Amino acid sequence: MIRFLLVLITLAATAGAVVAYGDPDQIARASHKVSHIFRAQTTTPAPAVQIQRGQGGEFALRAKINGVAAPMVIDTGATSVVLTWETAKAIGLPLEMLEYDVDLETAGGHTKAARLTIDRLAVGHLVEKSVPALVVPRGLMKTNLLGMSFLDRLESWGVRSDTLMLTGYPELQSSHRRPRTAVD
Repeated sequence: MIRFLLVLITLAATAGAVVAYGDPDQIARASHKVSHIFRAQTTTPAPAVQIQRGQGGEFALRAKINGVAAPMVIDTGATSVVLTWETAKAIGLPLEMLEYDVDLETAGGHTKAARLTIDRLAVGHLVEKSVPALVVPRGLMKTNLLGMSFLDRLESWGVRSDTLMLTGYPELQSSHRRPRTAVD
């Protein structure tokens, strides 16, 4: 999509130069300037993370929540990222200020959860800020869930064979990134 827009802008700039100037030398200079701008701002490949399926059939990984490593399991059935109380405490979230007023259905049954926003959630090179999340009361869940409030922000995600590929959006910058494997 970004490349299409860049080509469209280039064509519009060139056509505008032809109409505005009519002078071949000025058109050549304008074309050179436009080409220089696009060479300086090339898109890098989209950051991607590969996660191997675990022995139990799950896709488990270690994410960084506000800079603190935390185990998570991908759960496309979870509307939101869901943190255990223990993880929320470990990363320094204000547990005493949480209000458990969200109804939540888990594999273990019905419970209440508290809403919060994670400042920074990173899975490999994929980093999202201000991610809506829920925290469940102490002892109700054994693992954190990486749900749709994170996955919906990605350009794409999908499973092929026993590998889950998470792909972010490409950025305008000069460094190149390759797909990385998330470590359990």
